[in-house]
Amino acid sequence: MLDRRSLLAGGAALFATAACSRSTPAIDRGGANPLPVPPLLDAQPGRSFALQVQSGTTSFYPGRPSDTLGYNGSYLGPTIRVRRGDDVAATVTNGLDADTTVHWHGLLIPGELDGGPHQIIAPGATWRPTLPIRQPAATLLYHSHVHGLTAEQVYSGLAGALLVTDDEEQGLGLPSEYGVDDLPLLIQDRQFENGRLVMPGGMMVAMQGRRGDTILVNGAVNPLAAVPNRLVRLRLVNASNARIYELSFSDQRSFHWIGTEGGLLERVVALAAITLAPGQRAELLVDFTDGRPTSLVTAADTNASMMGGMGMMGRSASRTDAAAPSTVLRFEPRPSGQARASAAVPSLLASRTRPDASKAVRRRSLILNMGMGGMMGSGSGGGGLTINGKPFDMNRIDEAVKLGSTEIWEVSGEMMRHPVHIHGVHFDVLTRGGGQPDVLDQGPRDTILVKEPVELLIRFDQPAKSAPFMYHCHILEHEDNGMMGQFSVA
Repeated sequence: MLDRRSLLAGGAALFATAACSRSTPAIDRGGANPLPVPPLLDAQPGRSFALQVQSGTTSFYPGRPSDTLGYNGSYLGPTIRVRRGDDVAATVTNGLDADTTVHWHGLLIPGELDGGPHQIIAPGATWRPTLPIRQPAATLLYHSHVHGLTAEQVYSGLAGALLVTDDEEQGLGLPSEYGVDDLPLLIQDRQFENGRLVMPGGMMVAMQGRRGDTILVNGAVNPLAAVPNRLVRLRLVNASNARIYELSFSDQRSFHWIGTEGGLLERVVALAAITLAPGQRAELLVDFTDGRPTSLVTAADTNASMMGGMGMMGRSASRTDAAAPSTVLRFEPRPSGQARASAAVPSLLASRTRPDASKAVRRRSLILNMGMGGMMGSGSGGGGLTINGKPFDMNRIDEAVKLGSTEIWEVSGEMMRHPVHIHGVHFDVLTRGGGQPDVLDQGPRDTILVKEPVELLIRFDQPAKSAPFMYHCHILEHEDNGMMGQFSVA
């Protein structure tokens, strides 16, 4: 079983473990629910924002409240928007009865501001970091990162979108009306029993991560987005604990991929489908001028079926992993109510200088291991969930990197695909499986999906002296149970 040392405030019903072999009773799922748009917490005018980490209840289905966690609310958090060049004062107060942290996933800041496992916010305490925003416009993520409780706290609701904007992005004429034609979409799968959120547990959870029978977007079941009949910008955020989404549209319409975790691409890429692993983000432009309703759908998550083929006990895949595509979000284009032409899709987006691979001073190898101890889910490390055979140790620095240097890291995974996140950097994919990178590997990244060896070109421009950066699998149960390391930059 996963480490259950500490339960979160207000979560007694939620944290009652649901056996993996137990099916979810059929309930009346009702009709579509309007897509919620998270409140916008704009740090640009005052260069500050405040978050209250709190417990509460959320009714995902009418009359069936669930115990949840959230930032400034009962589930998930507001969208925080900051501007390149600002120094933003953040205030984070922990109203839980358990430790927490807030990791600014994708923000390029020094290690002591990163919000990883070393920046604990104790119950009742307040953390006041000042965040120097010095990177291009991008869609980022913030979430809990307290070691041993990351998976539980994120599953319960501690996640939100963080947007960076700058003059270059604003000059492109991209859709920018927040909540109208510029939509943050936090995608999650969650497990429900009789309409109430439950937290799956057991052997398969330790191996493949928590998976659910229902897909939520911005916390809504069966969501419907009313969008203007013009070009719309979708900021996709995979906030699931473990599920990989293979996204496309039900009518096979194509879309324009414009941004990765690290910001805008240099050129627009036309696609019909895109893969989004936990922790990854993607920005899309979708043309709704034809007025036809459509749905964003996902194919089966092959990671779940791979683990199910190992003969483990219990249900290996949730109902959303069936062969037929699952609906993620329905779109209903509507007249915008004002005469406004659809914005043109720019062919050129953001200029960028890549690191020079010929100047790499060192190569390192990271192998994400899954041994028999990890299969049994025997706690921290478990003898099997490791990197290079070593379970995570808060008191051990695994790699020491020179500030300002460029390196090549080769990362690979055992038994299944692993989303690897490296704190404090953006990287470029040099090779995949010894050959050319995939189409979806391009652009500046902070999270990459690996099984076969993937070479990453990384320049280390952020210091991590008093507190190290992390590298880990972003299947959160893997991270909590040992598949994480840390590195200093000095």
